[in-house]
Amino acid sequence: MVLIVDSGATKSDWIALDETGKELFMTQTLGLSPEVLTREIIDERLANNFELSKHRKEVNKLHFYGAGCGTIRMKNFLKEIFQEYFVNAEITIKEDTYAAVYATTEPGKSAIACILGTGSNCCYFDGEVLHQKIHSLGYILMDDGSGNYFGRQLLRDFYYHKMPTGLAKKFEQEYDLDADVIKNHLYKMPNPNTYLATFAKFVILNKDESYCQKLIRKGIQLFIDNAIRQFNGVEEEVSINFVGSIAFYLQDELKAVLNENNLKPGNILRRPIDGLVKYHQMVHQ
Repeated sequence: MVLIVDSGATKSDWIALDETGKELFMTQTLGLSPEVLTREIIDERLANNFELSKHRKEVNKLHFYGAGCGTIRMKNFLKEIFQEYFVNAEITIKEDTYAAVYATTEPGKSAIACILGTGSNCCYFDGEVLHQKIHSLGYILMDDGSGNYFGRQLLRDFYYHKMPTGLAKKFEQEYDLDADVIKNHLYKMPNPNTYLATFAKFVILNKDESYCQKLIRKGIQLFIDNAIRQFNGVEEEVSINFVGSIAFYLQDELKAVLNENNLKPGNILRRPIDGLVKYHQMVHQ
């Protein structure tokens, strides 16, 4: 049995294939980012999934693509956990940018592949090799244009009284904005990046408001300036592909800002897992 996993900060999609490439089952756990979770939490999230617990000894290959897997230390940390759980598996762990490439880019073709979901990231694929000039430092310092970026900006604007009055009242009605609640989530509970990203839904649902339009365009432009523009002009010669819920639900605004920057929008997928399965089925054949 082969397990293919796309793991973001919020959730992880798992698909199991048999030796012929036929799908056996699909399941989901909460996100498994090693940068923000302890071993105990990751162990618990694996153990609490019925399908994974039932089949863990049958897995002989695990292909894991995950947020927070950009360094050797994080890969080794996660691999050790998986090796003890999937005791018979050969384990491969790659950063989630590989999933974005495999899901959106035709084999042998060059493109820039981006992630705009709970977090954000970007890489250039030359048709054979993935190039990434910048290591992401995560939601506190980077992640421009992501769900947690928009959540952070909404909370700041609300508390600094920069949000329009009507929207501020609506925001207050939809979320618990008590300062103690917010600080408890950010500084004492797991997955503060995921918590921040829950507020991004407000931007999406109210995206026709002038305030939200400005916020959206600012976040996308920051992502272009800081992430996409790292490739010294190559970005103007290839398609810019995206995966992630923010890219998917804000694709009209995303395409508009890309076009204004003389960049070519490419494929935009909400989640890469289906494309990953097709990639591995093709490689298997």
